[in-house]
Amino acid sequence: MSHPAAAPKRSGRAPWTLRRRLVLTVVGLLALVSIVIGAVSVAILRGSLVDRLDVQLASAAGRSGSVIGGDGDNDNRGFFIAPTADAILRGPAQPPGLLALVFDGSTITTGYTDNESGAIRTLEPRQVQLLADHIKQSTPVTVDLEGSLGQYRVVAETSRTGTLYLVGLPLSGVNSTATQLAAIIAFVSLAGILLVAALAAWIVRFALRPLQRVTETASRVASLPLDRGEVSLVDRVPEADTDARTEVGRVGLALNRMLDHVDLALETRQASERKVRQFVSDASHELRTPLASIRGYSELTRRSGQELPPDAMHALGRIESESIRMTGLVEDLLLLARLDEGRELELEPVDLTRLLVDAVSDAHAAGRDHVWNLDLPEDPIQAIGDPARLHQVLANLLANARVHTPAGTTVTVALAAENDRAIVTVRDDGPGIPEELQTTLFERFARGDTSRSRDSSRGGTGSTGLGLAIVQAVVVALHGDVTVSSEPGRTEFRVSLPLA
Repeated sequence: MSHPAAAPKRSGRAPWTLRRRLVLTVVGLLALVSIVIGAVSVAILRGSLVDRLDVQLASAAGRSGSVIGGDGDNDNRGFFIAPTADAILRGPAQPPGLLALVFDGSTITTGYTDNESGAIRTLEPRQVQLLADHIKQSTPVTVDLEGSLGQYRVVAETSRTGTLYLVGLPLSGVNSTATQLAAIIAFVSLAGILLVAALAAWIVRFALRPLQRVTETASRVASLPLDRGEVSLVDRVPEADTDARTEVGRVGLALNRMLDHVDLALETRQASERKVRQFVSDASHELRTPLASIRGYSELTRRSGQELPPDAMHALGRIESESIRMTGLVEDLLLLARLDEGRELELEPVDLTRLLVDAVSDAHAAGRDHVWNLDLPEDPIQAIGDPARLHQVLANLLANARVHTPAGTTVTVALAAENDRAIVTVRDDGPGIPEELQTTLFERFARGDTSRSRDSSRGGTGSTGLGLAIVQAVVVALHGDVTVSSEPGRTEFRVSLPLA
């Protein structure tokens, strides 16, 4: 059979629908805006908290300078206060978590106040080195001391006595507050995104209902058998969905206009087909009588017993044979015209087993140079149909197998029941049907060769190209179907009919 043009390759991933794209676009934009707003909010809050911490750090640095380099170097009891980190940490009004480093020119002392216990603890050498790198930093900077201390905001100052010192406050509170805000924003944004996704899906579904109705109208029209018979396109897009001011309305309006044009074209085609069918029917009726007269007079003259020249006898024989062929053609055309008009056939139970036996016997008598096999089930099978027309179907299929295959070809006719269908198959081992002809095999006046004549030694007087067309028309009228599959060495016609 002919192969359609190769379809473009499609990826394994299913394409996104318009509804999905719209919903995901809205959700994606909302998620992007939420991320930007959340990031900006957290950054602003963190900056504000860091500024406030810098103010506290500046106050702590001022108090620390007073402790280690104030107006006097003695405490209120007269004892000398050494410029050490411990002195800074134990100074008055110092905030919890304060970190200090003092360099008096020869010695570095460090320490920090534990937030939980309030005890003063010393720094590790690695942490001291990290702070020493910023001993001359006059503006607050962030230093990551690693380990359990984490990040500190530190600033370096010089006391009035020339002692270098550095103080710092932990950023853990700032980081914790910023993290909590980020978590809250993320949770609220996620809930909002889910809510918006649900609302967007509902809104988009509601907004696309007109497009869905347009699609349903197009699908109903597409399912109609527009290629044959009388078809009236009554389906139209509802007027509410044809508002030219909207996108979907313009689509619906364009579809209605297209359906109007198609309906007009179908009406024109149907009118033309009715005229052709009426002409064929009338012509067939009118031709039957003169053809019968031609055949009768030619046969009467040939059998009159009068001595006629051999040429005249040959001419009379040709006139008679051609009138017989023309009568068969007229009968076939008349039958097709009646089926095209939708005339119902007689429907009654038909014994397909007996019908096949008779048809194969007739085919055997007409084609003795072929091998005829009959495969029948043990129990008779009955189908619903017209006995005369079903016999014509079988006769045409067997004649097709006999005429278009060489002598010695084996033709097998089989009958079986499958579910609620009776299946008749006619199979031969001939050369097969050319692939380019299989798609047009059941069309009218379709023939396997360009010649209109057949070999008289093979039986028949000429090919009309209507045999298989009649087979399909009759089988379809009986609510069945006929198919063909062919390759060199095997051709099979399969007829399916409803069981009685």
